[in-house]
Amino acid sequence: MTDHTKQDPPADATAASQPRLAASVILLRDAPGGLEAFVQHRVSTMDFAAGMVVFPGGRVDAADTSGWDYPAELLQQHADAWRSSSIGANGNASAGTVLTAAIREVREEAGLSIHAADLRPWANWITPTDMPKRFDTYFYLAKPAPGAEPQHQTTEAWQSLWMPVHAILESEAAGALKLMPPTYYLLKEIAEFERVDALWSAEHPVVPVLAPVGSLAAFLKERESRR
Repeated sequence: MTDHTKQDPPADATAASQPRLAASVILLRDAPGGLEAFVQHRVSTMDFAAGMVVFPGGRVDAADTSGWDYPAELLQQHADAWRSSSIGANGNASAGTVLTAAIREVREEAGLSIHAADLRPWANWITPTDMPKRFDTYFYLAKPAPGAEPQHQTTEAWQSLWMPVHAILESEAAGALKLMPPTYYLLKEIAEFERVDALWSAEHPVVPVLAPVGSLAAFLKERESRR
């Protein structure tokens, strides 16, 4: 497997190479065959992750930095979860900003209004320094309220749907669909659980992941060698 251990950014990184803050939401539900995730199949003309299967998400906007009013206890829980990340020093303010971005992206891309209490900080991945377009992405687990159903409503994807987690991984292994490294490894983690509640109660400290230079090319090469 591709090495995806934590790596400190280079000391001489320029401002142009700094990653943009982003949020991504892994919507999950229980199903008879196991966990299902809501994923989007991106169109092949996108300048980032073209043709990939992804979770709803996107860049943090300036508007996400204000106008929200979350319970102090919830904000503190999120700030504690992100304490080892690049936003950790800014505590509740940054936690509120990325949480707002996550909620907004789910509403814009999946037509779903989700409550802040239904999102759990889960992972933080940073695009390798050799990539031209970089993101510092905060991944949340989310469990929609009963009866709440996400929709396909983004032009960045040609299809959005619930898929069994194991089926996504099996399709990736067979070459039927493509995943970015964070999506692949996060789904591998999630596949170890049978129900959403088990994921929600699992101890899972967030350790930021900055993959080494060349890791994306190595990941793609390894994927081809498995087929």
